[in-house]
Amino acid sequence: MRLALHEPDIAGNVGTLIRTAACFGVGIDLIEPMGFPWGDRALARAGMDYARTADVVRHADWTAFERQVAGRIVLLTTKGAVPLPDASFRTDDVLLLGSEGAGVPEAVHDRADLRVAIPMRPGFRSLNVAVAGGIVLAEALRQTGWTI
Repeated sequence: MRLALHEPDIAGNVGTLIRTAACFGVGIDLIEPMGFPWGDRALARAGMDYARTADVVRHADWTAFERQVAGRIVLLTTKGAVPLPDASFRTDDVLLLGSEGAGVPEAVHDRADLRVAIPMRPGFRSLNVAVAGGIVLAEALRQTGWTI
């Protein structure tokens, strides 16, 4: 299982997800361009010290990323077709998160093998991308029998 971030805007969220990936022992893919320079101080504060222990792969763009994907692409989206409690995960899934400002383009949305939404109270638009990634990753790992 892996996390993937499509053109992330906020270094702190990327750092947090790198830290999350390292702690849970999953890889993380960063699909460029990113809205900040790699090594930004916010990224360093949030998780760069974990980057040395995390399996971080940077991709020049969506096409480069898509060429190397071996499993299903599971998109976390507010326009998801499947609520998280009803989603079934597999060990080879790549959990894809969009950028904080724009999400993912329609072509990427359409390419997803599974689209998952985290249920929220009415009137709330979305969760922070790092929080959403952690919630879905924990559920996906629980379902697939992950152990330390």
